[in-house]
Amino acid sequence: MTTDGMLRLFTLREGRQEKMPLVLLHGFPLDHRMWLDVTDLLAGDRTVLAPDLPGFGASPTGPDIAATLGADRAAPSVDVMADGVAAVLRAEGVDRAVVAGLSMGGYVAMALLERHPDLVAGIGLIDTKSTADDDGARAKRYEVARTVRAEMRVDAVFGMRTSVLGATNRISRPDLVERIERWIRDQGPKAVAWAQEAMAERPDRTAVLEGYAGPAVVVVGDEDELSPVPTAEHMAGALEEAELLVVRGAGHMTPNESPEPVASALATLLRRADRAAVPGQA
Repeated sequence: MTTDGMLRLFTLREGRQEKMPLVLLHGFPLDHRMWLDVTDLLAGDRTVLAPDLPGFGASPTGPDIAATLGADRAAPSVDVMADGVAAVLRAEGVDRAVVAGLSMGGYVAMALLERHPDLVAGIGLIDTKSTADDDGARAKRYEVARTVRAEMRVDAVFGMRTSVLGATNRISRPDLVERIERWIRDQGPKAVAWAQEAMAERPDRTAVLEGYAGPAVVVVGDEDELSPVPTAEHMAGALEEAELLVVRGAGHMTPNESPEPVASALATLLRRADRAAVPGQA
């Protein structure tokens, strides 16, 4: 575990130093552990890193991180998350990586691409969206944030233990429902409220994808009700070099519901990024 005082960065797999690492950004309201199913399926010669985003898992709370960046950055923001990821990667000596994120982690990956493009050698967008929230979704996030702060409990987001799963796995995988609930219970209410407000204010980053010419993969579960297939198609259409993978029988948590195709897609993305890094290869 590595830290620069802002985020905790976990090494999920040690690999060869000459290979670009894979950086995995978790969804809401979880932490880096959601990636372990996928990491177990990846080849062993690649370093895999996963930070806990502000306030989640072992990282400091979001407001504490924002304060370290100055009063002008104190408001909850996905940009704060992205800047924290960039800082902890650079503190670890990483100047180039393939970055993949699920849901909230996808928002952070796109912010990282916009704000720190030199770091991103390839991008994986998993069960996420490039568009901003509409007024109804934004209002709901703020309502949840107010409730969580008032109660100082995360009960208001317990419903996500089932809503993030596809209809098939809600019934057939009670073990997965229980595991996601444990992960949610482990998160702090301050982080949950702060992240909800940060996501509510995120901008549309479709134009960022349109300006990116590097290797990319978009993954979505065909039963994802939170970021459905059309949102994935929208992102894949905006990207110049994207592959689109629709995972059958999975919802919003494809890395846990169906980790094999997700691991395969990331392995392909890594190979493409390796080739793109060598002059004269595509």
